[in-house]
Amino acid sequence: MLRGPWQVAPVDGVLYLHGFNSGSDSPKARLMREACARIEHRGGPLPCRTPHLSHRPAEALASAEAALAELGDNVLLVGSSMGGFLASVLAERHDLAAVLINPAVNPARLVGAWLGMAFVNPYSGERFTIESAHRDELAALSPVRFTPERYLLLLGTADETLDCREAFDAYRGCRTLIEAGGDHGFSRLAAYLPAVLAHGGHALGEPLAAIQ
Repeated sequence: MLRGPWQVAPVDGVLYLHGFNSGSDSPKARLMREACARIEHRGGPLPCRTPHLSHRPAEALASAEAALAELGDNVLLVGSSMGGFLASVLAERHDLAAVLINPAVNPARLVGAWLGMAFVNPYSGERFTIESAHRDELAALSPVRFTPERYLLLLGTADETLDCREAFDAYRGCRTLIEAGGDHGFSRLAAYLPAVLAHGGHALGEPLAAIQ
């Protein structure tokens, strides 16, 4: 069943949370900033925060909480992949609406398969290795339940990293848009930005071109 939006009143800001090993200058983060800059709200552009998140889950959530506090208590959360998981944690904790883009449903299990693997963040240049603490922190953060009415779910059927069926089942009952052949990065996000902003009560007047 397609449920109605979580709220009607326009939000006063947008918080975008990027995915694992991504950054605040990723294509989706830049798209969100550009979209919010085009929306007039209370005499200026709609405030948008796209913080760079640590690879360590507890630190990432703390950064997201700090950015959320800057925006106030009427905020639309938008998260991609691991950021979608963190957006869910914040949405349930603070009673907020959220848009989830190919969210990680069981990130502790996902990261558990990467133990010992080394990564380099392409945006910050930071090098790190996945440890058991990453898995344990994610397991501790996982919400007990989701409130379907608060979410808009964007899923790509050709996600090469996550099985979109897991997210579809975990968030069953929420508003869902499915991109046939869509990849994990959801490269056609620009086309869905009107729906994303509408979930926060705002209308995006003109479509945005995709940022490469």
